[in-house]
Amino acid sequence: MRVIDTPKDMQNHLGEDFGASEWVTIDQATIDKFAEATGDHQWIHVDVARAKTEMPGGKTIAHGFLTLSLIPRLSAAIWKIEKRSRGLNYGLNKLRFTAPVPVGARVRLRQKLLAADEVKDQGIRLTFENTIEIEGSTQPALIAEGLSIAYP
Repeated sequence: MRVIDTPKDMQNHLGEDFGASEWVTIDQATIDKFAEATGDHQWIHVDVARAKTEMPGGKTIAHGFLTLSLIPRLSAAIWKIEKRSRGLNYGLNKLRFTAPVPVGARVRLRQKLLAADEVKDQGIRLTFENTIEIEGSTQPALIAEGLSIAYP
């Protein structure tokens, strides 16, 4: 866990690899809950029997946006700013789903700080390269350039 004192101090860490989170297993229950929350019930995610016969590898796969939604949870184990009043998601510059995440796979987040720019109200807009890795695979599941704003 990297601990940074204030949002402005993030500017001292530009270009640094912040490391990786712990591994998290993507199980069918998680996939099904995401499908229910989003209304995305495409069979490749939720129909285990059909996936056994029609999907490469014979397994369902996680939704791409489920994988993306893990970033806040996993980044909380990589770094934190001690003296921060609040943080906001600001968006994405780039996002690619580069490989499917089969049910039962373990994933983790790796982050690199690309930018830390001052914005109004003393905020610092952080741009991270986020890579969701799949255990045992050389191909990541996702690469996303994500933005957030941290306030003192």
